Amino acid sequence: MKKIALMIVISLLLCGRAAAAPGISAKAAILCLPDGRVLYESNADARMLIASTTKIMTALVVLENCAPDEVVKVTAKSTAVEGSSMYLKPGEELTVEELLYGMLICSGNDAAHALALHTAGSIEAFAELMNNKAAELGLENTSFRNPHGLDEEGHYSTAADLAKIASAAMGHELFREIVATKNKVVAGRSLVNHNKLLWSYEGAMGVKTGYTKAAGRTLVSSAEREGFTLICVTLCAPDDWDDHMKLYDWAFSQYNMHSISEKGREYCRLPVISGVAESVGVRCSEDFSLLLKNGDGLETKALLPKFVYAPVREGEIAGSIEVSVNGEVVKTIPLVYSESVEQDEKIKLDFWGRIKRWWILGNLQVIKY
Repeated sequence: MKKIALMIVISLLLCGRAAAAPGISAKAAILCLPDGRVLYESNADARMLIASTTKIMTALVVLENCAPDEVVKVTAKSTAVEGSSMYLKPGEELTVEELLYGMLICSGNDAAHALALHTAGSIEAFAELMNNKAAELGLENTSFRNPHGLDEEGHYSTAADLAKIASAAMGHELFREIVATKNKVVAGRSLVNHNKLLWSYEGAMGVKTGYTKAAGRTLVSSAEREGFTLICVTLCAPDDWDDHMKLYDWAFSQYNMHSISEKGREYCRLPVISGVAESVGVRCSEDFSLLLKNGDGLETKALLPKFVYAPVREGEIAGSIEVSVNGEVVKTIPLVYSESVEQDEKIKLDFWGRIKRWWILGNLQVIKY
């Protein structure tokens, strides 16, 4: 079987699990891939208070509306916000990037408030931007009223929706860099990341902690191992650190990534009849890989003719790779010609030769690799 390097992730996790997931303390939880495919979920669509995990959406909206080097002047209203703080002072000037560090690393409510005012002019207008982004992401169980996550009527989300927000935010390089930072000096302040997983779990990539008395402990995290990345969300979880580590350990032990194709890489060469070249390259048209449970049976086979007649054109469909798991076809990957090969005008085909050429080009044969 010919294997080609992996790029984009897909999982077949809805077909059953190799082993039961561990018991956790969270009232709601989800473990999924960045593309949204779920490995584990419990009460994942329940609307709940989310505390400072709100700031993931705050950061996403700020990153999409402001440049990192924009200067923000802190107001007295921002410094008066209760709860966790990076201890801003009225009149102080920091960049958007510096405030993002203060908001995401030490969960500064003052930083979140200052960023919201800078971005939209008011908390109400910024909340509208947050809700517009939620609608854009297709979130039906999320509603924002403020940028920091302090308890407020009409401010809620779900484990499943938070996973989607985190996945979108992790698509921004600066966000990934900030949430993975353990320590940072910002405007003379020494900030320490509240996310203990960065120190205690191999492969941890951040994302955001949260707590209020009403919401309990909330945590959104991401980890990468074994060639794939996961996002985990727990809400109202007394043992959130342990919950996340248990779920990650379970997933990384039960699933493995298998390479299938890499866009642009040559898959094979086919003989060319009546061409100016003796063969033509065939390449994969897209990146594809599979996340499979331990024990799943993976098979790939190429649907290609044994040879082709010139002319052939670069980029035209040559055939396909058929991918099966446990006997069921789950993906068909187009194969295309890597180059053009012109017909050799010195070689003439008779009538029956042309008929044979048309038949060969229209009927693929199965070739296993």
